[in-house]
Amino acid sequence: MLTHLLALSVFVGIPFGNVVGPLIVYLIKKDEYEFVAEQGREVLNFQITWSLIFIISTIMIVVGIGILMLIAFGIAWLVLVILGTVAASNGTSYKYPFAIEFFGRQRD
Repeated sequence: MLTHLLALSVFVGIPFGNVVGPLIVYLIKKDEYEFVAEQGREVLNFQITWSLIFIISTIMIVVGIGILMLIAFGIAWLVLVILGTVAASNGTSYKYPFAIEFFGRQRD
């Protein structure tokens, strides 16, 4: 659950805290708990994908559509992070939609 929740650290002013926070938990606990490893990969894939979306949206401000994109994607991001956090707190795996798979399943 902490990996999902740490994505919100971006709100306390930590640049790319939405990626750094979950990455730290993932690296520390991935070998200890399979659930943390699985959900950590999900969170990282989602947060990296959406960081790219926010960067593109910021660039699109020049064209005039970027502000609307930032608002819409920001609301969607927040809702999805909350859904992932609630699912993980219930012990259920959560698969984020619209996430590019940067970190695939580990090979044994």
